[in-house]
Amino acid sequence: MNTSTSESLFSRAQKVMPGGVNSPVRAFRSVGGTPRFIERARGARIWDVDGNEYIDLVMSWGPLILGHADERVIGAAKSAAERGSSFGAPTEAEVRLAELVTERFPSMDLVRMVNSGTEATMSAIRVARAYTGRSKVIKFDGCWHGHADGLLVKTGSTGMQYGVPDSAGVPSAYAQETLVAGYNDLESVAPLAEEHGGDLAAIIVEPIAGNMGVVPPAPGFLEGLRSGADDTGAVLIFDEVITGFRVAPGGAQELYGVTPDLTTLGKIIGGGFPVGAYGGREDIMGCVSPLGSAVQAGTLSGNPVAMAAGVAVLEALAEPGVYDRLEAKAEKLTAALTVAAETAGVTVTTNRVGSMFTTFFGPGPYTNATQVGSADADAYGRYFHAMLDNGVAMAPSYCEAAFVSTAHTDEDLAGIIEAAGKAFAAVGTT
Repeated sequence: MNTSTSESLFSRAQKVMPGGVNSPVRAFRSVGGTPRFIERARGARIWDVDGNEYIDLVMSWGPLILGHADERVIGAAKSAAERGSSFGAPTEAEVRLAELVTERFPSMDLVRMVNSGTEATMSAIRVARAYTGRSKVIKFDGCWHGHADGLLVKTGSTGMQYGVPDSAGVPSAYAQETLVAGYNDLESVAPLAEEHGGDLAAIIVEPIAGNMGVVPPAPGFLEGLRSGADDTGAVLIFDEVITGFRVAPGGAQELYGVTPDLTTLGKIIGGGFPVGAYGGREDIMGCVSPLGSAVQAGTLSGNPVAMAAGVAVLEALAEPGVYDRLEAKAEKLTAALTVAAETAGVTVTTNRVGSMFTTFFGPGPYTNATQVGSADADAYGRYFHAMLDNGVAMAPSYCEAAFVSTAHTDEDLAGIIEAAGKAFAAVGTT
């Protein structure tokens, strides 16, 4: 496979951007090799600058649930852009998108549009602190909530401790306002809530983890967090930046029947354009300026192009049978991948919820960050490159999710399955 143009561009990029990329995982550091520079995309396919064609399972890390360059989304965005790209003033499109979001998420009385998932989670935590008058936050090992300073922390060997900075440039005193518990481990939450309950502002969690691979909540886990928040008076925040509109029309909270106080969204509601949102109970959102004293503002918040794209996506997802078809495609694909791995003599464990899944190399189970860390990353790297060589683009990291879209056809699924057979064989013989 010719990659000379990508290699040339990557060489140029490294001279003007840190690591040659604008988001670290794109640099291929965990799998090796040269990142492919993408030129165009349509449906479930992408083409790189060297003319190589791939069936895409990254889908821009999840938001492209209708596929690349969907005519409805592009048409709405183009029409909006022709009227003006930004006004710094209210528009009808942002009202319509807010109406659609609150209709699908009954837990959200009010919603505020922002520009990224990071901005949404950062803002939600600020609002929770304003509402409670408290400072500390519980997060979970392996859950990613963006790169705001207070959330860049990781756990230690005990599975529960004060947060320590997981990034240079984060003051340790600030990180210590974040307490870290084990995902799917309520016993790690209880002592933190008991010790710090009087100063606990929020519990924030990915209700389905999507950034240590797909890791669903254990039975009773989310319910236990709801009870813990109620007992301490903390605000329960569901980070549904990935899962919102992906696993169900009302996200993971609809799927599992657990209602948070605040929800953060992103990805799908922008249709591929930069967007985020946070919202929840009216009394909590009443703390947000200009109603309250929790300041959050942004010139590009509610950008008319992104709002128009988001409206187009959510209206398309309201069509009957969309989620049933997505579920059927993902189920068919993951079942076939399991058979292909078994045929090649490779041990894998696939975690799937709806149309998002991760194939871990190892016997599993994979229910928390420690177990995910034991998966065979080297085997995944070999699999990744073999899939790429056979025309399938996957996430360049073993602990990320793959995404199926409405644009993936039976032909696309067959192509992925055929490529996987060859890739698993390559892994097994290396």
